[in-house]
Amino acid sequence: MRTDHAKAWNEFRRMMLWIALAGVLMVAGALWYLSINDALYLSAILATIGGVFLSTLLGCGLFAAAFFSDKSGHDADVSSATHHDAD
Repeated sequence: MRTDHAKAWNEFRRMMLWIALAGVLMVAGALWYLSINDALYLSAILATIGGVFLSTLLGCGLFAAAFFSDKSGHDADVSSATHHDAD
């Protein structure tokens, strides 16, 4: 059980690094799109960086946390703790 938790934790960290990289690439793409349309102002840059990066991290991070919970055995622990035998 302990090795499953450690393996899940390492996989979660690796997944979060990939998600952060995807967020950076999406921000770069969004800023490139803004530069094509001549809408590259400081306020637009800051809003794009904050909105795109944080939205990507939040959305993907929550999915990653759900997968981590399942792979590490936390979901099974909760299920077995709340399961009552009908005697």
